[in-house]
Amino acid sequence: MKEELIKRFTTYVKVNTQSNEESTTCPTTEGQLELGKILVNELKEIGMSDVTVDENGYVMATLPANTDKKIPVIGFLAHLDTATDFTGENVSPQIRENYDGGDIVLNETLNVVLSPKQFPELAGYKGQTLITTDGTTLLGADDKSGITEIMVAMHHLINHPEIKHGKIRVAFTPDEEIGRGPARFDVAAFGADYAYTMDGGPRGQLEYESFNAAAAKITFKGNSVHPGTAKNKMVNATKLAMEFNDALPAEEAPEYTEGYEGFYHLISLNGDVEQAKSYYIIRDFDSLKFAERKAKVADVVSKMQEKYGKENIVLELNDQYYNMREKIEPVKEIVDIAYEAMKKLDIEPLVEPIRGGTDGSQLSFKGLPTPNIFAGGENMHGKFEYVSVENMELATKVIIEMVQLFEQRD
Repeated sequence: MKEELIKRFTTYVKVNTQSNEESTTCPTTEGQLELGKILVNELKEIGMSDVTVDENGYVMATLPANTDKKIPVIGFLAHLDTATDFTGENVSPQIRENYDGGDIVLNETLNVVLSPKQFPELAGYKGQTLITTDGTTLLGADDKSGITEIMVAMHHLINHPEIKHGKIRVAFTPDEEIGRGPARFDVAAFGADYAYTMDGGPRGQLEYESFNAAAAKITFKGNSVHPGTAKNKMVNATKLAMEFNDALPAEEAPEYTEGYEGFYHLISLNGDVEQAKSYYIIRDFDSLKFAERKAKVADVVSKMQEKYGKENIVLELNDQYYNMREKIEPVKEIVDIAYEAMKKLDIEPLVEPIRGGTDGSQLSFKGLPTPNIFAGGENMHGKFEYVSVENMELATKVIIEMVQLFEQRD
């Protein structure tokens, strides 16, 4: 299993599948279609049934039941795209066997070092096989580790028909990183009663609470005048964007928050004197506090419009997803089964809220309750990203154990 995990994962991460917020297509990038085609071929090769990919890049497949018991149809999902925070072009995965617990030089030329001094959790992986970046790109463990685990689990179940299970559906979805993953996902066509995203982080993570999420795009219009004659004439749009940011609570940002604390996060700021654009994400677990955060953004914009003119400060504010706990708690037994599967494998479950989002957040509100399970990655979305092959193997075994537990509970 370990060799198969490494082979599939290192193949998938070499395909640049970064999504693109500015694109209006689905998927937003060609690389996602490329990886989808690879997966379609591999799903057919391992013996999956009903393998399809639609015009929007959603890949689906079936592993038929091998028991006559009446069992809920279970789905497993992972997303094709990687994050936009750091480049995903020309990913060169590095395999580090029997990690010694010390510093890992990712790139000697650029002096990029993955160190337990900066990332203390790294020391806990001593003796394991790690897959890292070469220090110039992200890795893509988010979520190609999840894709890999689902593929290997399905292959294992096909090769071991003595393991009894109900009907299993799998899906690989585009554009999760920009919040559009479930937008065109056909829940009825997928046909599962419950599903799980393999999209979590370190070993043991089991999540059924997510943020309430919104995105805010603000356009600031200024007035460019030669600086030599600019007095009382120039309006610097970039400074307007800075003024807006200064009006938000400085301590309510990702770098200062944890647990159930919400935040405002400035994703990007681009501009010049004439025009600037800011892109924020707004997050909170509590629905009332979430509403207050959105109201705060709107209030700051309104006050700046009074000061600089309504036409010069333009806000686009849209909800992205909501806390999936509301939809999963009524069927909490699906979380309990994942918990039991981990315990049977001597994995200590870490039941905690997702300080991020998964496709499960939106899918749960579309009628498909979908908790999230660890996929093994650490330090996602940047050059220090890595994944433990041993953790990927455990995640794969969790999938296999869960389908057996559903069958045994009938």
